[in-house]
Amino acid sequence: MAADLETLKSSLRIDGNDDDELLQGYLSAATSYIEQAIGDDNSVPGFYEMDGAKDLFATAVYALAGSYWYYRTSITSNTVNPVDLVVDSIIGQLRGLYNQKQDEVNDNGN
Repeated sequence: MAADLETLKSSLRIDGNDDDELLQGYLSAATSYIEQAIGDDNSVPGFYEMDGAKDLFATAVYALAGSYWYYRTSITSNTVNPVDLVVDSIIGQLRGLYNQKQDEVNDNGN
């Protein structure tokens, strides 16, 4: 996984280990969500470790996991967007890059 617990905790300014299990779950959920929104590693092997995608992917995972942390209450009087604009924007960028790389893989296979 491109994102790690210590970096997430640092970005959220969390000290201590009391919430590590919860935060690790948020990282896993965010990673899964973003991979499902873009595409799996089977069609474009190594996509999430490529130079152009690695940092964008990690940023999106941290942003979404951070949103899960800040908005972890399920009952609220305010409207909560399920995906914030930063994550949505990065997913769009990664989808474009993924499709480009997938076309390259398909062209090499034919």
